[in-house]
Amino acid sequence: MDAKNEMRDAIRVSDLTKVYRLYKKNSDRLRDALGLSRGKKLYTELYALRNVSFTVGQGETVGIIGTNGSGKSTILKIITGVLSATSGTVEVAGRISALLELGAGFNQEYTGVENVYLNGTMMGFTKEEIDARLPEILAFADIGEFVYQPVKTYSSGMFVRLAFAVAINIDPEILIVDEALSVGDAFFQSKCYRKFNEFREQGKTILFVSHDLSSIAKYCDRVIVLNKGDMIAEGPPKEMVDLYKKLLVTHTDDAVGGVLMKEGPPEDIPEDSAMKQLHEEAEGITGILPKNPQTVEYGEFQATIEKVTVLDEEGMVSAMIRKDTDFQIVMRVRFNEDVESPIFAYTIKDLKGTEITGTNTLFEEIPQIRASAGDVVTVTFTQNMTLQGGEYLLSLGCTGYHAGDFRVFHRLYDLIGLTVVSTKNTVGFYDMHARAAVRKEEGTH
Repeated sequence: MDAKNEMRDAIRVSDLTKVYRLYKKNSDRLRDALGLSRGKKLYTELYALRNVSFTVGQGETVGIIGTNGSGKSTILKIITGVLSATSGTVEVAGRISALLELGAGFNQEYTGVENVYLNGTMMGFTKEEIDARLPEILAFADIGEFVYQPVKTYSSGMFVRLAFAVAINIDPEILIVDEALSVGDAFFQSKCYRKFNEFREQGKTILFVSHDLSSIAKYCDRVIVLNKGDMIAEGPPKEMVDLYKKLLVTHTDDAVGGVLMKEGPPEDIPEDSAMKQLHEEAEGITGILPKNPQTVEYGEFQATIEKVTVLDEEGMVSAMIRKDTDFQIVMRVRFNEDVESPIFAYTIKDLKGTEITGTNTLFEEIPQIRASAGDVVTVTFTQNMTLQGGEYLLSLGCTGYHAGDFRVFHRLYDLIGLTVVSTKNTVGFYDMHARAAVRKEEGTH
Protein backbone atom coordinates (compact mmCIF):
# COMPACT_ATOMS: atom_id res chain seq x y z
CA MET A 1 0.00 0.00 0.00
CA ASP A 2 1.46 3.39 -0.96
CA ALA A 3 1.86 6.35 1.37
CA LYS A 4 -1.16 8.09 -0.05
CA ASN A 5 -3.42 5.16 0.73
CA GLU A 6 -1.97 4.90 4.25
CA MET A 7 -2.75 8.57 4.95
CA ARG A 8 -5.61 8.95 7.38
CA ASP A 9 -8.60 11.10 6.48
CA ALA A 10 -8.80 14.43 8.27
CA ILE A 11 -12.38 14.98 7.07
CA ARG A 12 -14.89 12.37 5.96
CA VAL A 13 -18.27 13.51 4.58
CA SER A 14 -20.83 10.76 3.95
CA ASP A 15 -24.19 11.17 2.16
CA LEU A 16 -24.58 14.73 3.40
CA THR A 17 -27.98 16.28 2.72
CA LYS A 18 -29.30 19.66 3.79
CA VAL A 19 -32.94 20.55 3.09
CA TYR A 20 -34.55 23.89 3.82
CA ARG A 21 -38.31 24.29 4.20
CA LEU A 22 -39.66 27.32 2.37
CA TYR A 23 -42.99 28.71 3.56
CA LYS A 24 -45.13 31.16 1.65
CA LYS A 25 -46.38 32.75 4.88
CA ASN A 26 -45.00 33.05 8.40
CA SER A 27 -48.31 31.77 9.71
CA ASP A 28 -47.75 28.51 7.80
CA ARG A 29 -44.35 28.17 9.47
CA LEU A 30 -45.97 28.65 12.90
CA ARG A 31 -48.76 26.18 12.17
CA ASP A 32 -46.26 23.60 11.03
CA ALA A 33 -44.06 24.12 14.11
CA LEU A 34 -47.07 23.69 16.41
CA GLY A 35 -48.22 20.55 14.60
CA LEU A 36 -51.41 22.21 13.33
CA SER A 37 -50.91 21.45 9.64
CA ARG A 38 -53.32 18.46 9.88
CA GLY A 39 -51.20 16.39 7.54
CA LYS A 40 -51.10 19.09 4.89
CA LYS A 41 -47.69 20.06 3.50
CA LEU A 42 -47.39 23.82 3.94
CA TYR A 43 -43.90 24.20 2.53
CA THR A 44 -41.72 23.42 -0.44
CA GLU A 45 -38.33 21.78 -0.02
CA LEU A 46 -35.07 23.31 -1.21
CA TYR A 47 -32.10 20.96 -1.34
CA ALA A 48 -28.96 22.94 -0.54
CA LEU A 49 -27.02 19.64 -0.58
CA ARG A 50 -28.05 16.22 -1.82
CA ASN A 51 -26.15 13.04 -0.80
CA VAL A 52 -22.69 14.58 -0.99
CA SER A 53 -19.74 12.35 -0.07
CA PHE A 54 -15.99 13.00 -0.12
CA THR A 55 -12.86 12.74 2.01
CA VAL A 56 -9.97 15.07 2.67
CA GLY A 57 -6.75 13.29 3.58
CA GLN A 58 -4.40 14.59 6.23
CA GLY A 59 -2.03 17.09 4.65
CA GLU A 60 -4.18 17.59 1.55
CA THR A 61 -5.27 20.94 0.19
CA VAL A 62 -8.71 20.55 -1.33
CA GLY A 63 -10.74 23.25 -3.02
CA ILE A 64 -14.49 23.40 -3.56
CA ILE A 65 -15.85 25.32 -6.54
CA GLY A 66 -19.29 25.66 -8.04
CA THR A 67 -21.91 28.07 -9.29
CA ASN A 68 -23.71 30.40 -6.89
CA GLY A 69 -26.17 28.47 -4.76
CA SER A 70 -24.39 25.16 -5.31
CA GLY A 71 -23.92 24.47 -1.58
CA LYS A 72 -20.22 25.33 -1.13
CA SER A 73 -20.56 27.46 1.99
CA THR A 74 -23.25 25.16 3.38
CA ILE A 75 -20.81 22.24 3.40
CA LEU A 76 -18.18 24.26 5.25
CA LYS A 77 -20.72 25.40 7.85
CA ILE A 78 -21.86 21.84 8.48
CA ILE A 79 -18.28 20.58 8.80
CA THR A 80 -17.49 23.32 11.34
CA GLY A 81 -20.73 22.79 13.27
CA VAL A 82 -22.35 26.12 12.40
CA LEU A 83 -25.19 24.29 10.65
CA SER A 84 -26.69 20.87 11.25
CA ALA A 85 -27.28 18.43 8.40
CA THR A 86 -30.70 17.06 7.53
CA SER A 87 -29.09 13.65 7.02
CA GLY A 88 -25.65 12.17 6.54
CA THR A 89 -22.53 12.32 8.68
CA VAL A 90 -19.35 14.34 9.03
CA GLU A 91 -16.24 13.02 10.80
CA VAL A 92 -13.32 15.31 11.60
CA ALA A 93 -9.94 14.18 12.97
CA GLY A 94 -8.07 17.23 14.24
CA ARG A 95 -8.56 20.71 15.61
CA ILE A 96 -10.31 23.00 13.14
CA SER A 97 -9.81 26.71 12.62
CA ALA A 98 -12.39 28.25 10.31
CA LEU A 99 -12.87 31.59 8.62
CA LEU A 100 -16.30 31.34 7.09
CA GLU A 101 -17.72 34.83 6.82
CA LEU A 102 -17.16 38.33 8.07
CA GLY A 103 -18.05 38.52 11.76
CA ALA A 104 -18.65 34.83 12.38
CA GLY A 105 -17.81 34.11 16.04
CA PHE A 106 -17.18 37.75 16.93
CA ASN A 107 -19.10 39.77 19.52
CA GLN A 108 -19.65 43.27 18.18
CA GLU A 109 -19.55 44.83 21.65
CA TYR A 110 -16.22 43.26 22.62
CA THR A 111 -12.85 44.79 21.79
CA GLY A 112 -10.55 43.11 19.31
CA VAL A 113 -8.42 41.59 22.08
CA GLU A 114 -11.51 40.33 23.93
CA ASN A 115 -12.70 38.68 20.72
CA VAL A 116 -9.33 36.97 20.31
CA TYR A 117 -9.80 35.37 23.74
CA LEU A 118 -13.43 34.56 22.99
CA ASN A 119 -12.55 32.77 19.75
CA GLY A 120 -9.58 31.01 21.29
CA THR A 121 -11.71 29.72 24.16
CA MET A 122 -14.33 28.46 21.70
CA MET A 123 -11.56 26.53 19.93
CA GLY A 124 -10.55 24.83 23.18
CA PHE A 125 -7.49 26.89 24.18
CA THR A 126 -6.68 27.86 27.75
CA LYS A 127 -6.05 31.49 28.70
CA GLU A 128 -2.34 30.71 29.03
CA GLU A 129 -2.23 29.27 25.50
CA ILE A 130 -4.00 32.33 24.09
CA ASP A 131 -1.63 34.62 26.04
CA ALA A 132 1.30 32.95 24.30
CA ARG A 133 -0.23 33.42 20.84
CA LEU A 134 -1.62 36.94 21.33
CA PRO A 135 1.49 38.91 20.24
CA GLU A 136 1.72 36.97 16.98
CA ILE A 137 -2.00 37.40 16.29
CA LEU A 138 -1.91 41.16 16.89
CA ALA A 139 1.25 41.57 14.83
CA PHE A 140 -0.32 39.66 11.93
CA ALA A 141 -3.56 41.69 12.03
CA ASP A 142 -1.56 44.95 12.27
CA ILE A 143 -4.49 47.22 13.12
CA GLY A 144 -2.71 49.17 15.85
CA GLU A 145 -4.58 50.54 18.86
CA PHE A 146 -7.91 49.55 17.34
CA VAL A 147 -7.47 46.12 18.97
CA TYR A 148 -8.57 47.82 22.21
CA GLN A 149 -11.73 49.27 20.66
CA PRO A 150 -15.10 47.49 20.19
CA VAL A 151 -15.12 45.68 16.85
CA LYS A 152 -18.40 47.39 15.94
CA THR A 153 -16.24 50.48 15.29
CA TYR A 154 -14.01 48.63 12.79
CA SER A 155 -14.02 49.05 9.07
CA SER A 156 -14.73 45.85 7.14
CA GLY A 157 -11.03 45.66 6.21
CA MET A 158 -9.87 45.85 9.82
CA PHE A 159 -12.50 43.34 10.85
CA VAL A 160 -11.44 40.71 8.34
CA ARG A 161 -7.73 41.27 9.07
CA LEU A 162 -8.29 40.45 12.73
CA ALA A 163 -10.55 37.51 11.92
CA PHE A 164 -7.98 36.06 9.54
CA ALA A 165 -5.15 36.64 12.02
CA VAL A 166 -7.03 34.70 14.71
CA ALA A 167 -7.98 31.85 12.38
CA ILE A 168 -4.53 31.30 10.96
CA ASN A 169 -2.36 31.86 14.05
CA ILE A 170 -3.86 29.44 16.58
CA ASP A 171 -1.95 26.46 15.13
CA PRO A 172 -4.90 24.42 13.81
CA GLU A 173 -4.52 20.96 12.31
CA ILE A 174 -7.27 21.72 9.79
CA LEU A 175 -7.85 25.15 8.22
CA ILE A 176 -11.20 25.84 6.59
CA VAL A 177 -11.56 29.07 4.63
CA ASP A 178 -14.51 30.49 2.69
CA GLU A 179 -13.49 33.23 0.22
CA ALA A 180 -11.12 34.97 2.61
CA LEU A 181 -7.60 34.73 1.20
CA SER A 182 -7.70 37.98 -0.78
CA VAL A 183 -8.45 40.39 2.06
CA GLY A 184 -6.99 43.78 2.89
CA ASP A 185 -4.35 45.57 0.86
CA ALA A 186 -1.69 43.97 -1.33
CA PHE A 187 0.81 43.69 1.54
CA PHE A 188 -1.68 41.92 3.81
CA GLN A 189 -2.73 39.62 0.98
CA SER A 190 0.91 38.69 0.45
CA LYS A 191 1.22 37.91 4.15
CA CYS A 192 -1.90 35.73 4.01
CA TYR A 193 -0.59 33.73 1.06
CA ARG A 194 2.80 33.25 2.73
CA LYS A 195 1.06 31.85 5.81
CA PHE A 196 -1.12 29.70 3.59
CA ASN A 197 2.01 28.24 1.95
CA GLU A 198 3.59 27.67 5.36
CA PHE A 199 0.55 25.62 6.33
CA ARG A 200 0.88 23.47 3.24
CA GLU A 201 4.60 22.94 3.79
CA GLN A 202 3.92 21.91 7.40
CA GLY A 203 1.52 19.23 6.19
CA LYS A 204 -1.63 20.91 7.52
CA THR A 205 -4.98 20.00 6.04
CA ILE A 206 -6.72 22.81 4.15
CA LEU A 207 -10.24 22.92 2.75
CA PHE A 208 -11.29 26.12 1.05
CA VAL A 209 -13.99 27.58 -1.13
CA SER A 210 -13.04 30.24 -3.65
CA HIS A 211 -14.14 31.88 -6.86
CA ASP A 212 -10.49 32.69 -7.50
CA LEU A 213 -9.69 29.90 -9.95
CA SER A 214 -6.03 30.90 -10.10
CA SER A 215 -5.69 30.13 -6.38
CA ILE A 216 -7.64 26.90 -6.83
CA ALA A 217 -5.35 25.79 -9.67
CA LYS A 218 -2.17 26.86 -7.89
CA TYR A 219 -2.66 25.57 -4.37
CA CYS A 220 -5.02 22.60 -4.52
CA ASP A 221 -4.05 18.94 -4.71
CA ARG A 222 -7.62 18.07 -5.59
CA VAL A 223 -10.81 19.97 -6.41
CA ILE A 224 -14.49 19.17 -5.81
CA VAL A 225 -17.15 20.62 -8.12
CA LEU A 226 -20.69 21.26 -6.87
CA ASN A 227 -23.74 22.25 -8.87
CA LYS A 228 -27.22 22.90 -7.46
CA GLY A 229 -26.45 20.94 -4.31
CA ASP A 230 -25.04 17.90 -6.10
CA MET A 231 -21.43 16.83 -6.16
CA ILE A 232 -20.65 16.65 -9.88
CA ALA A 233 -17.06 15.49 -9.84
CA GLU A 234 -13.71 15.58 -8.06
CA GLY A 235 -10.24 15.38 -9.52
CA PRO A 236 -7.13 17.32 -10.60
CA PRO A 237 -7.46 21.13 -10.55
CA LYS A 238 -7.11 21.65 -14.32
CA GLU A 239 -9.82 19.15 -15.21
CA MET A 240 -12.19 20.46 -12.55
CA VAL A 241 -11.68 24.11 -13.55
CA ASP A 242 -12.50 23.15 -17.16
CA LEU A 243 -15.67 21.44 -15.95
CA TYR A 244 -16.62 24.47 -13.87
CA LYS A 245 -16.22 26.69 -16.95
CA LYS A 246 -18.73 24.52 -18.77
CA LEU A 247 -21.15 24.73 -15.87
CA LEU A 248 -20.91 28.53 -15.90
CA VAL A 249 -21.86 28.84 -19.56
CA THR A 250 -24.51 26.12 -19.70
CA HIS A 251 -26.09 26.33 -16.23
CA THR A 252 -27.21 22.72 -16.76
CA ASP A 253 -26.01 19.29 -15.75
CA ASP A 254 -25.42 18.56 -19.47
CA ALA A 255 -22.12 20.38 -19.12
CA VAL A 256 -20.70 17.26 -17.51
CA GLY A 257 -21.12 15.50 -20.82
CA GLY A 258 -19.00 18.10 -22.57
CA VAL A 259 -21.75 19.41 -24.84
CA LEU A 260 -19.77 22.56 -25.62
CA MET A 261 -16.44 20.88 -26.22
CA LYS A 262 -14.84 21.08 -29.64
CA GLU A 263 -11.95 19.01 -30.91
CA GLY A 264 -8.64 20.76 -31.47
CA PRO A 265 -7.21 24.17 -30.56
CA PRO A 266 -8.85 27.43 -31.68
CA GLU A 267 -6.79 27.71 -34.86
CA ASP A 268 -8.31 24.40 -36.01
CA ILE A 269 -11.90 25.54 -35.47
CA PRO A 270 -13.49 26.53 -38.77
CA GLU A 271 -14.89 30.03 -38.82
CA ASP A 272 -18.36 28.70 -39.57
CA SER A 273 -18.14 26.55 -36.42
CA ALA A 274 -17.57 29.62 -34.26
CA MET A 275 -20.39 31.44 -36.00
CA LYS A 276 -22.65 28.42 -35.65
CA GLN A 277 -22.27 28.86 -31.90
CA LEU A 278 -23.02 32.57 -32.23
CA HIS A 279 -26.25 31.78 -34.05
CA GLU A 280 -27.39 28.91 -31.85
CA GLU A 281 -26.64 30.15 -28.35
CA ALA A 282 -29.07 32.05 -26.11
CA GLU A 283 -30.55 35.38 -27.13
CA GLY A 284 -28.70 38.63 -26.55
CA ILE A 285 -25.53 40.10 -27.95
CA THR A 286 -23.27 37.94 -25.77
CA GLY A 287 -25.31 34.74 -26.05
CA ILE A 288 -24.65 32.49 -23.07
CA LEU A 289 -21.86 34.71 -21.73
CA PRO A 290 -22.99 37.23 -19.09
CA LYS A 291 -23.28 40.78 -20.37
CA ASN A 292 -21.96 43.57 -18.17
CA PRO A 293 -25.02 45.66 -17.14
CA GLN A 294 -22.74 48.74 -17.11
CA THR A 295 -21.86 48.38 -20.81
CA VAL A 296 -21.51 51.74 -22.60
CA GLU A 297 -22.88 51.69 -26.17
CA TYR A 298 -22.77 54.40 -28.81
CA GLY A 299 -22.17 55.13 -32.50
CA GLU A 300 -23.86 56.30 -35.68
CA PHE A 301 -24.94 52.72 -36.49
CA GLN A 302 -24.00 52.53 -40.15
CA ALA A 303 -23.03 49.08 -38.84
CA THR A 304 -24.20 47.12 -35.78
CA ILE A 305 -22.29 44.57 -33.71
CA GLU A 306 -24.96 41.90 -33.39
CA LYS A 307 -23.21 39.09 -31.59
CA VAL A 308 -19.99 38.55 -29.63
CA THR A 309 -18.45 35.44 -28.10
CA VAL A 310 -15.16 34.25 -26.62
CA LEU A 311 -13.72 30.78 -27.25
CA ASP A 312 -11.03 29.22 -25.05
CA GLU A 313 -8.16 26.98 -26.17
CA GLU A 314 -10.51 24.03 -26.62
CA GLY A 315 -13.03 25.97 -28.64
CA MET A 316 -15.49 26.16 -25.76
CA VAL A 317 -17.56 29.30 -25.24
CA SER A 318 -16.07 30.71 -22.06
CA ALA A 319 -15.04 34.02 -20.50
CA MET A 320 -12.41 32.16 -18.43
CA ILE A 321 -9.10 31.88 -20.24
CA ARG A 322 -6.06 30.02 -18.99
CA LYS A 323 -2.84 32.03 -19.09
CA ASP A 324 -0.44 31.04 -21.92
CA THR A 325 -3.19 29.48 -24.06
CA ASP A 326 -4.67 30.61 -27.36
CA PHE A 327 -8.18 32.01 -27.39
CA GLN A 328 -10.53 33.71 -29.84
CA ILE A 329 -12.75 36.78 -29.78
CA VAL A 330 -15.45 36.47 -32.42
CA MET A 331 -18.00 39.09 -33.42
CA ARG A 332 -20.70 39.32 -36.06
CA VAL A 333 -21.35 42.73 -37.62
CA ARG A 334 -24.32 43.71 -39.81
CA PHE A 335 -23.99 46.70 -42.12
CA ASN A 336 -26.95 49.02 -42.39
CA GLU A 337 -25.38 51.23 -45.06
CA ASP A 338 -22.62 50.97 -47.66
CA VAL A 339 -19.27 51.43 -45.92
CA GLU A 340 -15.78 51.78 -47.32
CA SER A 341 -12.95 50.01 -45.47
CA PRO A 342 -14.51 49.24 -42.06
CA ILE A 343 -12.13 48.68 -39.14
CA PHE A 344 -12.89 46.10 -36.44
CA ALA A 345 -11.28 46.32 -33.00
CA TYR A 346 -11.15 44.99 -29.47
CA THR A 347 -9.64 46.37 -26.25
CA ILE A 348 -9.03 44.73 -22.88
CA LYS A 349 -9.07 46.92 -19.74
CA ASP A 350 -8.51 46.22 -16.08
CA LEU A 351 -11.35 46.82 -13.61
CA LYS A 352 -10.07 50.35 -12.96
CA GLY A 353 -10.60 51.23 -16.62
CA THR A 354 -6.95 51.22 -17.69
CA GLU A 355 -6.51 49.99 -21.26
CA ILE A 356 -4.10 47.06 -21.08
CA THR A 357 -4.01 45.79 -24.64
CA GLY A 358 -5.98 45.59 -27.85
CA THR A 359 -5.74 45.63 -31.60
CA ASN A 360 -7.74 46.16 -34.76
CA THR A 361 -7.79 44.89 -38.31
CA LEU A 362 -5.88 47.98 -39.50
CA PHE A 363 -3.00 47.36 -37.07
CA GLU A 364 -2.99 43.70 -38.09
CA GLU A 365 -2.81 44.70 -41.77
CA ILE A 366 -5.88 42.65 -42.69
CA PRO A 367 -6.98 43.31 -46.29
CA GLN A 368 -9.77 45.86 -46.17
CA ILE A 369 -13.21 45.11 -47.53
CA ARG A 370 -16.05 47.18 -48.89
CA ALA A 371 -19.35 46.40 -47.16
CA SER A 372 -22.75 47.00 -48.67
CA ALA A 373 -26.00 47.55 -46.83
CA GLY A 374 -27.32 44.18 -45.66
CA ASP A 375 -23.90 42.49 -45.56
CA VAL A 376 -23.01 40.44 -42.48
CA VAL A 377 -19.32 40.08 -41.60
CA THR A 378 -17.66 37.69 -39.14
CA VAL A 379 -14.48 38.93 -37.45
CA THR A 380 -12.22 36.54 -35.52
CA PHE A 381 -9.23 37.62 -33.44
CA THR A 382 -6.95 34.75 -32.34
CA GLN A 383 -4.23 35.46 -29.80
CA ASN A 384 -2.28 34.05 -26.86
CA MET A 385 -3.25 35.09 -23.36
CA THR A 386 -0.21 36.56 -21.61
CA LEU A 387 -2.03 38.77 -19.10
CA GLN A 388 -1.62 38.03 -15.40
CA GLY A 389 -4.32 36.09 -13.61
CA GLY A 390 -7.21 38.38 -12.68
CA GLU A 391 -10.38 40.09 -13.85
CA TYR A 392 -10.63 42.20 -17.01
CA LEU A 393 -13.23 43.84 -19.27
CA LEU A 394 -13.57 43.36 -23.03
CA SER A 395 -14.63 46.22 -25.32
CA LEU A 396 -15.35 46.00 -29.06
CA GLY A 397 -15.87 48.42 -31.90
CA CYS A 398 -16.50 48.92 -35.58
CA THR A 399 -15.27 52.17 -37.10
CA GLY A 400 -14.11 53.36 -40.50
CA TYR A 401 -14.59 55.89 -43.26
CA HIS A 402 -18.04 56.88 -44.47
CA ALA A 403 -18.64 59.61 -47.03
CA GLY A 404 -14.96 60.50 -46.76
CA ASP A 405 -14.93 61.08 -42.99
CA PHE A 406 -13.84 58.83 -40.11
CA ARG A 407 -16.89 57.59 -38.20
CA VAL A 408 -17.64 55.46 -35.16
CA PHE A 409 -20.28 53.03 -36.40
CA HIS A 410 -20.77 51.03 -33.19
CA ARG A 411 -18.79 50.74 -29.95
CA LEU A 412 -19.46 48.55 -26.94
CA TYR A 413 -17.32 49.45 -23.94
CA ASP A 414 -16.85 46.87 -21.14
CA LEU A 415 -19.24 44.38 -22.71
CA ILE A 416 -17.91 41.11 -21.25
CA GLY A 417 -15.90 40.31 -18.13
CA LEU A 418 -12.86 38.11 -18.76
CA THR A 419 -11.19 35.99 -16.08
CA VAL A 420 -7.60 34.91 -16.61
CA VAL A 421 -6.65 31.78 -14.67
CA SER A 422 -2.97 31.61 -13.79
CA THR A 423 -0.79 29.53 -11.48
CA LYS A 424 2.18 31.93 -11.85
CA ASN A 425 1.93 35.70 -11.89
CA THR A 426 4.79 38.13 -12.35
CA VAL A 427 4.84 41.89 -11.71
CA GLY A 428 2.61 44.17 -13.73
CA PHE A 429 -0.06 43.49 -16.32
CA TYR A 430 1.51 40.80 -18.44
CA ASP A 431 4.18 38.10 -18.36
CA MET A 432 7.38 38.60 -20.41
CA HIS A 433 8.27 34.92 -19.84
CA ALA A 434 11.71 35.78 -18.52
CA ARG A 435 14.32 33.05 -18.08
CA ALA A 436 16.43 33.38 -14.95
CA ALA A 437 19.75 31.80 -14.05
CA VAL A 438 21.62 31.98 -10.74
CA ARG A 439 25.27 30.93 -10.53
CA LYS A 440 27.51 31.04 -7.51
CA GLU A 441 31.03 32.07 -8.43
CA GLU A 442 33.82 29.70 -7.57
CA GLY A 443 35.86 30.53 -4.50
CA THR A 444 33.06 32.42 -2.72
CA HIS A 445 31.38 31.38 0.53
